[in-house]
Amino acid sequence: MRTFVYVDGCNLYYRLLKERPNLKWLNLRLLAENLLSADNQLAEVNYYTARVSARLNPDSPKKQQTYLDVLQTEPLIKVHFGNFQVHSKYLPICSNAELNGKSLFMPCPRVQNIQPWPEVVRVMRTEEKGSDVNLGVHLVRDACQSKFDIAAVITNDTDLQEPIRIVVQELGKTVGLLTPVKRPAQGLVCNASFVRRIRISHLRRSQFPNSVIEASGNILRRPVEWA
Repeated sequence: MRTFVYVDGCNLYYRLLKERPNLKWLNLRLLAENLLSADNQLAEVNYYTARVSARLNPDSPKKQQTYLDVLQTEPLIKVHFGNFQVHSKYLPICSNAELNGKSLFMPCPRVQNIQPWPEVVRVMRTEEKGSDVNLGVHLVRDACQSKFDIAAVITNDTDLQEPIRIVVQELGKTVGLLTPVKRPAQGLVCNASFVRRIRISHLRRSQFPNSVIEASGNILRRPVEWA
């Protein structure tokens, strides 16, 4: 069964990888193979991401490029780019939010000095634009062109609920949800043909070697922060 995999890179990162740097050197082909059955003939792995900005961490673009380069050593992996937007924004402080009876946020004394303005802080926000749209459009396009027998989508983004529904219910294709969370969004679960959870053990078994040689002979090394 010809199988295409679609990876929501931002969702995978924030759900499973951000707090686990030792697992970021992830071979997406191996991950797909570890999650799917032997009957799945993996034909393509599509990775949707965006280039990070150096405004928050000057080293991030270099490390990301090294990872993108190592992905390109896998012939089945295709990388598709959206955009990262970084901007500052004033947001209100929520002083009443509580967890187990304890306040999560406290008003900033410096902000209180500018009353009667509302209690706000200025934060730097990053937003990824376009990746989920690209993934959904490519999923529907590939289904319409019968490029795959089975598709599998790594995400927990409910924006992809409708593309999955269209491919399953209207185009009659099989689409599995490979979820990075313990309790995936119900809208995704209801529309998917099957659901499998990505566990930490899958990520551990799906790492690139610490050093990978490109076709040019250049050696790509796992960033030391990801060791």
